[in-house]
Amino acid sequence: MAGAPALPRSFSIIFLLAAVVFLIIGIQAISYLVTIVVVALILAMLTYPATKALRSKGLPEIAAVGAVTVAACIAVMLICYLIFFSFERLVSDLPLYQQELTTRLSELLILLERFGISTVPFSPSSIDLQRFAGILSSSAMSVADLLLYLFFIAVTTIFMLLEAPKVPDRIRKVTGNRSESVAAFSHMSRFMIEFVIVRTEANLVHGFLFGAFLWVMGVHAAVLWGVLTFLLAYIPYIGLIVAALPAIFFAWLQFGLWGAVAVVAAVVLLNALVENPIFAHFASRRFEIPALVVILSVIFWGWTLGVAGMIFAVPLTLIVLMIAGFSDDWVWVNTILGVDHLFTEERKIPAESREADTPPVG
Repeated sequence: MAGAPALPRSFSIIFLLAAVVFLIIGIQAISYLVTIVVVALILAMLTYPATKALRSKGLPEIAAVGAVTVAACIAVMLICYLIFFSFERLVSDLPLYQQELTTRLSELLILLERFGISTVPFSPSSIDLQRFAGILSSSAMSVADLLLYLFFIAVTTIFMLLEAPKVPDRIRKVTGNRSESVAAFSHMSRFMIEFVIVRTEANLVHGFLFGAFLWVMGVHAAVLWGVLTFLLAYIPYIGLIVAALPAIFFAWLQFGLWGAVAVVAAVVLLNALVENPIFAHFASRRFEIPALVVILSVIFWGWTLGVAGMIFAVPLTLIVLMIAGFSDDWVWVNTILGVDHLFTEERKIPAESREADTPPVG
């Protein structure tokens, strides 16, 4: 009996695109669960090299995963503690900040009146920081919800680390033990892990230097703005700007216009320093992704998963591109987007020959 006729390739592509649309709708509907899996996957990528190193020294797999998990949990809890402690301190000092804001606004209104700009409908006391802090507190995740969220992420990360050594054998079974397919998957995985680690190292340096500068300068909640810089620096192009705005605002409150200018100058200097020589020092290659792809990935993942999607937009996009590059039916997507070079060995170039005119992905 003759088999059913095969569908034309154009119809197959249409069906696949329709399936992708329904998949996106489904991801948005269960964004809470997807976010947990995504964060756990990123943490697993960050911690897997340490787990592998401990296992290579003879430590049992469960013990290695346990040790790395404990260290990662301590680091995450420390970050959460710094954020909550700094935010609580910020809220408790709101009356002081309100006085400073009133003073600065009065100076600004006097300056505007000198230039003949009417400021009659506006008064220095019209901006209430207490109300703004209340809006932030009501929209923020409660401590109980955050602890439950972190618990789910920790458990998922642990099981991902336990399953990671078994993945290559499963890939061999799926690909029919084709050596070229296994090698391609291994290379893509190393690229992904390298990107996540390098980006985290650069963000850590950036956040520490910015927080230290603000602390020496005496800006309110310097530690909070440093931690915020570390987290938001994952968002390409716009993350560092968003992280710098509160620090610039509080520097203006305390020290006036020149304080804000000093922080802006520090932001520009640190961005030029960290995102070029320091990032290039950490990276064994440049992660050259077209700016349009990066911006669209931030918009898409931010719309789908919220803030977490924006923070991890580039790693998530790289995962999708890796899957597309591993599939014969979807490899053309990487070519159309101009990222087909990312997962090939030919792009592994020495540091001294890197082009200085191509900015790294933030």
